[in-house]
Amino acid sequence: MAKETSNGGSHVATKPPPTPSPLRNAKFFQANMRILVTGGAGFIGSHLVDKLMENEKNEVIVVDNYFTGSKDNLKKWIGHPRFELIRHDVTEPLLVEVDKIYHLACPASPIFYKYNPVKTIKTNVIGTLNMLGLAKRVGARILLTSTSEVYGDPLVHPQDESYWGNVNPIGVRSCYDEGKRVAETLMFDYHRQHGIEIRIARIFNTYGPRMNIDDGRVVSNFIAQAVRGEPLTVQAPGTQTRSFCYVSDMVDGLIRLMEGENTGPINIGNPGEFTMLELAETVKELINPDVEIISVENTPDDPRQRKPDITKAKELLGWEPKVKLRDGLPLMEDDFRTRLGVPRKN
Repeated sequence: MAKETSNGGSHVATKPPPTPSPLRNAKFFQANMRILVTGGAGFIGSHLVDKLMENEKNEVIVVDNYFTGSKDNLKKWIGHPRFELIRHDVTEPLLVEVDKIYHLACPASPIFYKYNPVKTIKTNVIGTLNMLGLAKRVGARILLTSTSEVYGDPLVHPQDESYWGNVNPIGVRSCYDEGKRVAETLMFDYHRQHGIEIRIARIFNTYGPRMNIDDGRVVSNFIAQAVRGEPLTVQAPGTQTRSFCYVSDMVDGLIRLMEGENTGPINIGNPGEFTMLELAETVKELINPDVEIISVENTPDDPRQRKPDITKAKELLGWEPKVKLRDGLPLMEDDFRTRLGVPRKN
């Protein structure tokens, strides 16, 4: 009997998990694995769908309300016999027969979640409740993409999973930070009370193709500005740090967590730490040496430091990021140039 810990260590469900579809155990008929991805038209969601669709035994159902996601991200799968796309808001109940649920749905950039904070917290709380209710009804395993934002403006560095965080409950970002903290609470309560098989990933800053171009996140801002020939706007003081994980590494980590035997929470991110000024200098050097770097005012509650401790991911999932920032940024530049219609200068 594993011991209960209060910080997401080892957990024991008080009930056995609900049984999945009887087809799972059929002797003569091996059914496909039916996987639901909420937020599957978004940046990380669509890359996850690409990876899941590579396996011919997977059927993928995407649910998205297109608040920040785009059908364009999934265009290569529309019409595929193992793929289904449903326009649906997770704050409304959903009835589908599935074996696994990747619950990614939520606006994840400050511009979007500050634009509609009530929608953001509803998605995190009611959306997660609805997905847990679905998991309970059909006996599905459910993975929640939580966030490094649950650590708030951390007082420990780097952040490991046992850290409870330093979060402002009434700030402009709280709808996202506290919303995800409640979502984690709901996951563990359903796990302990109803035996639901849960997985929680705390994902750190991620970048790559298909990011929204003007979403206010620092990597997409800098690349769009460099491609357009505009000054790179670094929020003061410029010494605040972030860690950036390329999207293919992130997707690999999420799948390993889902397939493994650990509930989490597990940090998934790249421990390579950069100041915002260093990031701006790197983007300038790689993409457009002619642009200038200027300082602008910061947003409230902007964390000073962000760096994951990924010891757990290494030990329990055998996962660590492979793509270095200098290799990932040019891949993202190509995507942004195509979408912005700005070809490279010869």
